Amino acid sequence: MSNTSLSDAMDQDSACVHATCVAVEGQGVLIVGVSGSGKSALALRMMALGARLVADDRVDLRMKHSRVIATAVPQISGLIEARGVGLLQAQITGPVPLGYVVDLDQSEPARLPDPITIRVLRQTVPLLRCAGVPTLAEALIQLLKMGRVHPEWPSI
Repeated sequence: MSNTSLSDAMDQDSACVHATCVAVEGQGVLIVGVSGSGKSALALRMMALGARLVADDRVDLRMKHSRVIATAVPQISGLIEARGVGLLQAQITGPVPLGYVVDLDQSEPARLPDPITIRVLRQTVPLLRCAGVPTLAEALIQLLKMGRVHPEWPSI
């Protein structure tokens, strides 16, 4: 399977994408961004807070029962790059359903953004535009454990 972008894989049933994926509470977070944007570094910070590695650098995505499922590419399973340190071994988890896509190339202009989505394979998945967010690892761990407040709160 060749490496593709999320936009190239929009209507496919499977793809291998240049990304990193970690999981918390059985939900996967697909971290995307250009090379050097900090995908592996974010994953390492989240792993230090309890997340489990699904895959680093390349992530296999497949449709299963109307969900996007992420898993490791066998050749690099259990490895994560720590820039300046080298390739590290890690316990992996997966396959896991994708709960979110985190884009490290885009920033979110709103302090409390409305939920948005991105198309991944044949499904829509919540998208978080998180370039430059200082407490991102901690916020993502909390999001995956407890969820977001409804956007219309406290009016609901």
